[in-house]
Amino acid sequence: MSQNIERHEFQSEAKQVLELMINSVYSNPDIFLRELISNASDALDKLRIESLSNANLSDLATDGEIRIKIDKESKTLTITDNGIGMERDDLVSYLGTIARSGTKEFIKAMNEAASSKNDEFIGQFGVGFYSSFIAADKVIVETKKAGSDSSWIWESEGDGSYTIREGDRVSNGTSVVLHMKEIDKDNESSKDYLSEWTLRGIIKQYSDFVTYPIFLEDISKEKKEEDKKEETKEEPVNSMKALWTRPETEVSEEDYKEFYRHITHDWEDPLERITYKAEGSSEFSALLYIPSRPPADLFFQEGKHGIQLYIRRVFIMSDCRELIPEYLRFIKGVVDSEDLSLNISREILQQDRQTVMIKNNLTRKVLETLKKMKAEKPDEYKKFWQTFGTVLKEGIISDTKNREQIMKLCLLDNSRGEKTTLEEYVSRMAVGQKNIYYITGGPVKNLEISPKLEGFKKKNIEVLLLGDAVDEVWVNHARKFDEHEFLSISQEDLALPEGSEFDSGEGKEELEKTGFISKLKESLANMVEDVKISTRLVDSPACFVQKGEPISPQMRNFFRSMGQEVPEEKKVLEVNPSHPLIKKIAADTEDGSADIAEWANVLMGLAAICEGEPVEDGKKFTRLITKLLDK
Repeated sequence: MSQNIERHEFQSEAKQVLELMINSVYSNPDIFLRELISNASDALDKLRIESLSNANLSDLATDGEIRIKIDKESKTLTITDNGIGMERDDLVSYLGTIARSGTKEFIKAMNEAASSKNDEFIGQFGVGFYSSFIAADKVIVETKKAGSDSSWIWESEGDGSYTIREGDRVSNGTSVVLHMKEIDKDNESSKDYLSEWTLRGIIKQYSDFVTYPIFLEDISKEKKEEDKKEETKEEPVNSMKALWTRPETEVSEEDYKEFYRHITHDWEDPLERITYKAEGSSEFSALLYIPSRPPADLFFQEGKHGIQLYIRRVFIMSDCRELIPEYLRFIKGVVDSEDLSLNISREILQQDRQTVMIKNNLTRKVLETLKKMKAEKPDEYKKFWQTFGTVLKEGIISDTKNREQIMKLCLLDNSRGEKTTLEEYVSRMAVGQKNIYYITGGPVKNLEISPKLEGFKKKNIEVLLLGDAVDEVWVNHARKFDEHEFLSISQEDLALPEGSEFDSGEGKEELEKTGFISKLKESLANMVEDVKISTRLVDSPACFVQKGEPISPQMRNFFRSMGQEVPEEKKVLEVNPSHPLIKKIAADTEDGSADIAEWANVLMGLAAICEGEPVEDGKKFTRLITKLLDK
């Protein structure tokens, strides 16, 4: 064998990447093993594909495997595959050059990440073979191309140059020998990459679903002596159970549930499973789940999303929020793309056309599944809605493309004590009714007893009770459903169906004659925008309505807590002319036996309590009530 040694300089960009790998300290260096296993898996894939058109390689393409060997005496870690292998020119092309577009931007981003010690950067971008130098100070590659008679050895210490010489490897494939760096004893997070248990954990996390078996062997002398005493059957570290790539008929429901538990650590079975395979311009597989219970961080801004991204069965990242809209963040599962590059970042994902296509397809599939679930499994859907309905409604605000479909999925409380869909509501609308009536501003149990509902109930006009904080936002964004505008019953002047106008109420004319309304206006001039005789009240003495765009007190408090400015509140007090209390107060104030200012404050307090609001001055209100009761 000739020992002619060729020395080469790395291409300039490759040299910069090497320097970053060697001189930067990253908190998640584990990914070097993922990258090397991914390269080995790719080499096995390439041999399998090549063998389809080259009969001479068919025997070599069987029994593909990846072997990882630990040798503590020599402090080496070796990753070996029996894949396609490389020729001399391949080594120069693949290992001496970074042949990719956007290299300068890539290195700039790497520099920025290195200076900020960004944990996730390498995991997001991937740096392939070069990541070997994160963990090793010397790398040797021994390789033989399938069908070739010659083998080659590539070697570098990451010093800006590498050597190539002929080797004596007999079988096709590649071995990457890493001469591992010393463990940094001053760094508590530093890992021993020559530890079998450390490597097993990394393989299970990043490469569990690689389709070829990954065998791990400790060939250290000490380990060999142990193995002699106890013969054990060799088994792969990875499960190779890429369920999402297999036909549903080949996978049992228990396997699907076990996989769900594996990726979510949830002890309960999922509520629903979604399998999806896209072919054509964008090829990807997805195995998604709707959980039975919400994660603890569902409403936290920094809460994790449940989608894991794989590229050709290689784990890239968890919490991949670029693949699913925010309002579907409760979805858990795996997406495996055939088209995306392993060297991909969150920044690139956000702008990538394939990513947008995957996101749109997944969104459509999930919404279709929910629609089917609502129609065919109503009890399960009710459970889903109770758990995740509030989150799903966020999509009405953010996803205008699917707004109508999401609105059709809503199960909303109504004034009849039931859950209803918007389609059902519209089908029951009164003759001549053009608007969908609703009320917001607190939990449903408070809305159910709101005095504003009294007139609607008397006229048998259905009102939606929108008790979630998000309801007040989406209903104002959507504006209408099926050409029917949403109309809040909290506003001052209501457009009612023809022939359904509220009765003016007994006692209206008498109340007007007493001048009571004028006296209330004067007494409450600094507290309300106006005082009116109500036509909507039946059993309650008074209530508040809004002048102009209605914003509930709860929503005002929410905006203020977020530091946002809230428009000045234009509150109108409506009084019920037929209510005995109003008649009594009017009569007593007319003959001078009652203090209008005191009663004005009492009515304000009563109206606030009916709305579920705190009384502005609780102590004053209590003194007034006590005084008036005493009389």
